[in-house]
Amino acid sequence: MSAHHLIDSHVHLGAPHYRDDLEQVIERARAAGVTEMVVIGAGYGLEGCERAVELTREYEGLYAVVGIHPHEAGDVQPGDLDRIAEMTRDPRVLAWGEIGLDFFRDWSPRDAQRQIFREQIRRARGLDLPIVIHSRAAEDESLAILDEERAWDGRVLIHCFSHDWDFARRVLERGGYLSVPGVVTYKNARELREAIPRVPNESLLLETDGPFLAPVPRRGKRNEPALLVHTAAEVARLKGLSPRDVARASTRATREFYGLDGGAEREGAIAYQIRDSIYLNLTNRCTLRCSFCHKFRDWTVAGHYLNLRGHRPTVDDVLLAARLAVADHAATRLDLERARADGRRGEDLDGVAEVAFVGYGEPTQRLEVVLEAARRLREDEGVCRIRLDTDGLVNLREGRDVVPELAAVFDAVTVSVNAADGATYAELCRNPHGEAAWEASLAFLERCVDAGIPWVQGSVVGVPGLDIEACAERIEATGARFRERIYHIVG
Repeated sequence: MSAHHLIDSHVHLGAPHYRDDLEQVIERARAAGVTEMVVIGAGYGLEGCERAVELTREYEGLYAVVGIHPHEAGDVQPGDLDRIAEMTRDPRVLAWGEIGLDFFRDWSPRDAQRQIFREQIRRARGLDLPIVIHSRAAEDESLAILDEERAWDGRVLIHCFSHDWDFARRVLERGGYLSVPGVVTYKNARELREAIPRVPNESLLLETDGPFLAPVPRRGKRNEPALLVHTAAEVARLKGLSPRDVARASTRATREFYGLDGGAEREGAIAYQIRDSIYLNLTNRCTLRCSFCHKFRDWTVAGHYLNLRGHRPTVDDVLLAARLAVADHAATRLDLERARADGRRGEDLDGVAEVAFVGYGEPTQRLEVVLEAARRLREDEGVCRIRLDTDGLVNLREGRDVVPELAAVFDAVTVSVNAADGATYAELCRNPHGEAAWEASLAFLERCVDAGIPWVQGSVVGVPGLDIEACAERIEATGARFRERIYHIVG
C-alpha cells in the first residue's frame, strides 16, 4: 500500500495530541504513501483554525479547512465569522468546515448550533467554498438545513460517514460526497460496512479524523495519517477492489471535492487498470443513451478519467496503452509473462489479468479496431483472456452476423441486457431501434453461446423497480450466465 498515493481528507494536525512529535507524524505519513493532508482547524477555537493555516505554510502537501465546530457554537463572538472569512482568503484554505450539528454531545445549545450552522453555510456559499459537515445524532435535521439553505448548489462533504445506506443514499441523491474514517475497520460497524460497497467510488473520500478513531489494528490509540492505509485496505476489501484502486479513486474524489485540480483539462485514458484487469477505452460513442449511465454525470471510473474528447485511438495506440498499463503493475506483468512462457491461452488463469474492451462507449462502434487489436493482443502479446463488454446490438447495427469474427479472438463476452422486456428496455436504454433492440441483444447473447465462446454473460443494472428475477430468467434461457450490477456503481 505504501507505493500508492493517498490523501488524508480530514485530520486535526494542529491538535495538542501532536504537539511533541508532529514532524515525525508527517514523516511517517509520507513514508506510508499519504503525501497530502487536509488539516481541519475547527474544534480548537479560532486559534486552531489559524494554526491549521500556519501548518500549510510550514509543510509541503498540507491544506487547511477552517470554520466553527458545533461544539463551539455557543461561544461565538461578534466578528468571529469575519475572522474565519478572512482566513479563507489564503489559497491554501480549501473549504469551510467542519460545521453542522452535534446532538450527541450537546456541548452547545441546539438553537445556537442551528443558527451558527446556517450562518456558516451562507458565508461559504457567498465565497463559493465547499462545505465540510459534522453531523452526529442529527442527520435528518442536518439534511433539512442543508436543503433549506441550498447548500447542495455547491460541494458538500459529510465528514466521518459512519451511518447506514439509507443516509448515504440521501446524501448521494443530493450530489454530496462521503468521507470514511477508521470506523469502517470496526467489526461492530455493521451498517457502515454494508453501505460501503454501494457508495460510488467517485463520491467516496478517506480520512483519519486524527487524533481520533484510529483503525484496527491501532483502535483505541492515537490516530495519525500514516494509519489511513488500514482504512483504505478495508474499503478495498469491502468493495472487491485492490488497495491501489481505492487509493487512486479516493485521491481523485478528494482532489475534485476540494478543487485541487484547478479545472485543468485531463487526457482520457485509452487503457486503465482496475484490480488485475486491463480495460480498453476505444470510443465514447454509444448506440444507447441509458438513463443510468454514469458518464452523463462524471467521466471518472475508479479514479480513471475516460473522456476521449473525440480522439479515435488506432490499433497501435491501443496496444501501446495496454503495454504501459500492464507494465505499471508488477504482479500483472509477472502473470502475463508466466502465461506466455507456458503457452497457455483461452483460460481464466488464477491471478492473470484479462484484457477487456469496454471503456465509456460501445466498443463495437469501432469493430475493425476491436477485432485487430484483440488479435494482436493474443498473437503478439500472449494475453490469455480477452473479453468484450457490449450492448449486443452489433449485428443489428452492421446488418450481418459478426459473432464468428468475435469468437475467433474473444474468450468472453458480456452483454448489457438491462431489462426483462422490450418496453422497459426502450425506456431505460433509449436507442434508434426502440423495443427491437432488446430482442436483438438477447439473440446476440444466444448466438455467442452457440458459437462456443467459453464465457458468455448477460448483465442488468439493478435500477430500482426493475424485475431482476424476470431479467435473470430471460438471460439464462439463452444459455448465458446472469449477473446483476449494482446501481450507480461502475468499475
